[in-house]
Amino acid sequence: MSFNLNRRSLMQGAAAGALILGAGVKPGFAQAKSGGHFRIGKGHGSTSDSHDPATWENGFVQAMGFALYNFLTEVGADGSLVPELATEWEGSEGASVWTLKLRQGVQFHDGSTMTAADVIASLRHHMGEDSESAAKVIVASINNMETPDDYTIVFTLDGGNADFPFILSDYHLAIGKAGDDGKVDWQSANGTGGYMLDNFEPGVRLTLTKNPNYWKEGRAHFDTVEMLSITDPTARTNALLSGQVDVIDRVDVKTASLFDAAPNIKLQTIDGNQHFVFPMDTRIAPFNDNNVRNAIKHAVNRQELVDKVLSGYGSVGNDHPIGKGQRYYAADLPQTTYDPDKAKWYLQQAGMESLNLDLSAADAAFGGAVDAALLIANSAAAAGININVIREPNDGYWSNVWMVKPWTASYWGGRPTEDQMLSTAYATGAAWNDSFWSNETFDRILVEARAELDEAKRRDMYIELQTILNTDGGVVVPMFANYVIAMTTAVGHEEQLGSNMDMDSERSIERWWFV
Repeated sequence: MSFNLNRRSLMQGAAAGALILGAGVKPGFAQAKSGGHFRIGKGHGSTSDSHDPATWENGFVQAMGFALYNFLTEVGADGSLVPELATEWEGSEGASVWTLKLRQGVQFHDGSTMTAADVIASLRHHMGEDSESAAKVIVASINNMETPDDYTIVFTLDGGNADFPFILSDYHLAIGKAGDDGKVDWQSANGTGGYMLDNFEPGVRLTLTKNPNYWKEGRAHFDTVEMLSITDPTARTNALLSGQVDVIDRVDVKTASLFDAAPNIKLQTIDGNQHFVFPMDTRIAPFNDNNVRNAIKHAVNRQELVDKVLSGYGSVGNDHPIGKGQRYYAADLPQTTYDPDKAKWYLQQAGMESLNLDLSAADAAFGGAVDAALLIANSAAAAGININVIREPNDGYWSNVWMVKPWTASYWGGRPTEDQMLSTAYATGAAWNDSFWSNETFDRILVEARAELDEAKRRDMYIELQTILNTDGGVVVPMFANYVIAMTTAVGHEEQLGSNMDMDSERSIERWWFV
């Protein structure tokens, strides 16, 4: 039996210990045409970017990773889990042991054949005490990996995890070639993906050539690809309107109407899990006081941000990262609203009458981040919270500002499962816990929810986790933003686009074509 694995069937299959088989890749799209030079204007990228997938943290390197490499599993455009390098997977009763079968005959760009040894080396790159990988926390549950043969891997976890096959789709977990020392040489960019690396200038550009031996049918249509890092939204818009690129992401929604009058340009808007955030460093004063954090949360006019920064292309957030379309979204959780009087009350509980803060922002964080910071400063003033907005340089923002300065602007593309999102950004000690927040109750329930196979109990646990973040967390999540993409009418794609991340879940290079 073969079927696309959705999240509910994954839970049920794990509980029953059933064999879960992945469907094959769809046949080639009838409308797709091979060839051409695809040019992308990307609103991401930094001079600190690298080939190492452990460090990937923005849309530019994510898109690069999906072009150069394959992963064990892939989240389809409809949110279901489909096979990539793993063709099938079986979970034991309790979901603590998973057996994966690998696709045979897949070649790396250097012509060598991918085997289980390459998968083991790739995953180990993110594991161990010395690892600084952002994926360390999501692979930490793997206690052992055995290879009965070259195309079978048995994973033994430290506890049940019904979402384990979804975790293996994480964009950090690219499968590269193992060297003689059992480690992966990421500098070679030797993957099995649809494109091979020509040149990579961090923070500037990426050029790729189609892999002539790519194993996927109906994918990787372009002959060559060029991706430019254009973090300034005006420059990105002009690049598309002047014909320098074929598509841009992170469209400045305030000027989106410009494209309505432009010939041969179309807009695509996708609802998803993308959310814009303002993490506070909870290790230091005043953010180590939850009364201060709650004062700030009630001093933010969320609807104003949606209306003025997103121009309505989004919805208000409630200080947690779970989107309305996800399984366990806490729909009944009371919405935190703009309430200067309540914010003042929380300040008084912290022993303060007023508060002076710096807020660092740049449009590298998200389009309109500086404007959003200024709006927050304006609304917070009514609560006695005086915010000095620091406009930071776009270049180097992710290495010099984010997780360095005490209060910053940032964004998340979301993750396909609640556990993956919460484990990556909110678990104690997670590499990308950008508020450095720690809560023992949260950590305990997060682990319990991961292994819980009773659907109702699991839902209650994830709702409690969202509630804890809402009332105690160190991140202001004021808005969820739609993905807004602009492209020439010469660019083709499937009707449904992936919504886990921008640009068809950052797989546009592999999935799209010229009509």
